[in-house]
Amino acid sequence: MSLFTEKELREAASYVHQYVASTPTIRWPLLDRATGLSLYVKHENHTRLGAFKIRGGLTFCRYLKNSIGVSRGIISATRGNHGQSLAHAASQSGLSATIIVPRGNSVEKNAAMRAWGAEVIEHGDDFQDAAEYAGQYAAAEDLVMVPPFHPELVRGVASYGLELFDAVRKLDRIYVPIGMGSGICSLITVRDALGLDTDIIGVVATGADAVLQSFRAGKVITTPTANTFADGVACRSPDPAAFAIIKDGASDIVAVSDDQIREAMRLYFSSCHTLAEGAGAVSLAAAIADHERNIGKKTAVILSGANIDRTDYARILNGDTQ
Repeated sequence: MSLFTEKELREAASYVHQYVASTPTIRWPLLDRATGLSLYVKHENHTRLGAFKIRGGLTFCRYLKNSIGVSRGIISATRGNHGQSLAHAASQSGLSATIIVPRGNSVEKNAAMRAWGAEVIEHGDDFQDAAEYAGQYAAAEDLVMVPPFHPELVRGVASYGLELFDAVRKLDRIYVPIGMGSGICSLITVRDALGLDTDIIGVVATGADAVLQSFRAGKVITTPTANTFADGVACRSPDPAAFAIIKDGASDIVAVSDDQIREAMRLYFSSCHTLAEGAGAVSLAAAIADHERNIGKKTAVILSGANIDRTDYARILNGDTQ
């Protein structure tokens, strides 16, 4: 059963589209030639925040204002795109936003969150450390803690799934990155609401494969580390509610290496002249790795974001492996 009805999803999409234009889905001839596949790229890197997360922040803050009547500030933990989404949405809703990031987080993502008016605090060594501290800070300062996964986040993010399924009919499969789950869960929700049978395949990094391990075990598995430069998929403790949807609705979960991700980023630039952050390129990397089972299939890949520091991207384009 879908988390929301098609009517509920389209209502949310109508609200999101007041702030976020629909992003294109493009089939690039050079990309098809380079991969030998028929690939449709959903360009969530083209939103005003450079990532799909902007959609969920808007519907979540609307939910807070309308359903709960929250007037005080919000707080959350992030590696960047979730925080930008909340900072942007809070600014539209008249709320303050405090964002906790791990030490060493992307300098440019931090700057973007501050530009949207958020207070950014660095704490801990990874996302999990930041999330635990955010919960403590929320209680101490009487702020509303925004989780990394919530039905209203899914409802807003689902607007990109509606756009994709409306643009390309009869997709055989979709590859989508998995961080804390809103991206893949929104696609599963839309597919089920529309009554389609498209395979949805989640993608993680080999060094951050907690979701893959959980999928294989049929229960949530927490890993001690999440080692990947692709910060948007650096999850070591899957959200139980998100995992329940993934376990029942995903056709498969696959993992790609950091080297495969870097190569996909370079291919996006050379074949499509488009910018992908690490997490944004994992879907393409996985589609290429699954080449044999994608031949002759109508396949979509979600380019979920473009937010990577300039110096890091330059190194990757130049072929550096570190």
